[in-house]
Amino acid sequence: MGFVQLDSRWQYDHVISPFSRLYLITDGEGWVWHNGQKFILKPGYLYLIPSFTYSRYHCDQFLEQYYISFFDEMHEGLSIYDLKSMRYEVEAQPLDYNLMERLLAQNPGRAILRPNPKEYDNRPEVLSFNQPRPNQSMSQFVETNGILLQLFSRFLGAENEDDRQRAKGFHQLASVLQYVDSHLQDKLTVEQLAAKAHLHVDYFSRLFLGIVGVRPMDYIINKRLERAQFLIMTSPMALKEVAESVGIPSIYYFSRLFKRRFGIPPGQYRETAWSM
Repeated sequence: MGFVQLDSRWQYDHVISPFSRLYLITDGEGWVWHNGQKFILKPGYLYLIPSFTYSRYHCDQFLEQYYISFFDEMHEGLSIYDLKSMRYEVEAQPLDYNLMERLLAQNPGRAILRPNPKEYDNRPEVLSFNQPRPNQSMSQFVETNGILLQLFSRFLGAENEDDRQRAKGFHQLASVLQYVDSHLQDKLTVEQLAAKAHLHVDYFSRLFLGIVGVRPMDYIINKRLERAQFLIMTSPMALKEVAESVGIPSIYYFSRLFKRRFGIPPGQYRETAWSM
């Protein structure tokens, strides 16, 4: 988290991050692209960029903003972005500026030193940004999370029937999604997951596609690759070990899948991550 002034060097493409970003624009103009839409960054507005989404960043001349990078993982392998309709641009309230100032005051030394998201996404010590500081009190830690939740709440639209049905569906599959999340290193089949849900395989597959939006095996592959990206970024594990730990024992197949998803081979991703 921090406050930064950017210029025309802030132009990046094909960024897929394992964490979310939240911006409060105070001056200048730029744009971000994600979820199939271009968002013009305007002063006086808050912007949310979800994790694991392809995004682009652009500034022609000058852009000034508060920013927060945060992890959004929920229990049971669920994502808040799956459960709720989100707004990605909202008008900032006067209180939001005070909250940003308070957040920075309570958390000094957490600024990103280089503006290239492909660089700081890949820093092995990225997890340190999400941990309590050694000298941070429990009250400061709780206040920090409370402020973050308060800012994040701005993007939650009014609950509608689609949200309720979506949440009901995901909770119906909660035990299956949790099982996938905790058994990525194991061999997983649609038959196994259907049995966990006590459903016929064909019906389970149709239900899963209707609720999650992808077929069960595609979901498993996506989760394996997301976990692999996280491990490559945050640990010294060899690539073969990473591949095996997420249930893809063939390093060649793993490399092909990783490049298809993230646009860069895992070896090159690792070199970039650890050479910064």
